[in-house]
Amino acid sequence: MRTIEADKTAVMTFPATDTEAPQAGYEAVRFNAMKHGILSRLAVLAHEEAGEFADLLAALIEEHRPAGMTERHLIEELAATIWRKRRVLLAEGAAINEGLKQAMNRPKMVIPSAAPFQRGLSGENADLRDLLDATPNEIAERQRDAEIDLAATRKAAAILRKGGLNAYEKARRALIPDTRAWWDEYVEEEEHPATAEGLAQFIRETLEPICIRMEHEARFTPAIKAQTLGEGLQAHRLEKLNRYETHLDRKFERTLAMLLKLKDLRGG
Repeated sequence: MRTIEADKTAVMTFPATDTEAPQAGYEAVRFNAMKHGILSRLAVLAHEEAGEFADLLAALIEEHRPAGMTERHLIEELAATIWRKRRVLLAEGAAINEGLKQAMNRPKMVIPSAAPFQRGLSGENADLRDLLDATPNEIAERQRDAEIDLAATRKAAAILRKGGLNAYEKARRALIPDTRAWWDEYVEEEEHPATAEGLAQFIRETLEPICIRMEHEARFTPAIKAQTLGEGLQAHRLEKLNRYETHLDRKFERTLAMLLKLKDLRGG
């Protein structure tokens, strides 16, 4: 009579089926390429995350299940190529950011170029970072405020040109509150006299040009943003990166084709 222990032994030593044996053998060596591969040790630079490359390589090994060193080497080639493409994208982003920084540091050149046939876009004292960060709602609000400010300024100028009793006080009240406070500061510092002539000069020489510039910048903010991003792109600086990326794509395609062909031959 067979004992329970004998039955246990029989179960434990029962040979694997044809489908189980290759899987068990594969599981035992599936990470050999990651542990012993030549490319794996050289592909990752000192400042890069070795764990990320290991995860990438393990995923490719899991997908293609190599049999033999040649197939493992080809899989390492695939991993190294993908890793290099990652570097290309990082380099591309860095180049674009550098271009944007250069563009934002010269608003006097970028802003007039955004609308080359429009007068009043000087870029004087403009902050491109502020324009680029603005949301659509903020842009619309700036456009409304700039239009209101310019309209009030021109109304005050018209009152002064017409003249008459209390023209100075009427024109001063026509200005928006912020501009009125600014004018009062000029008067307190004795830069302009509190007269119709003094206010007219302030509007003509200082206030209206600024209001026109601000209204134009607010109206053309989308074009200014597009111009800044376009100049920051600097496509000529990306040409070498693009050629290298194309080379990597072709290398990936060739390596993958070789790997699949080997697998087909092995299967046949």
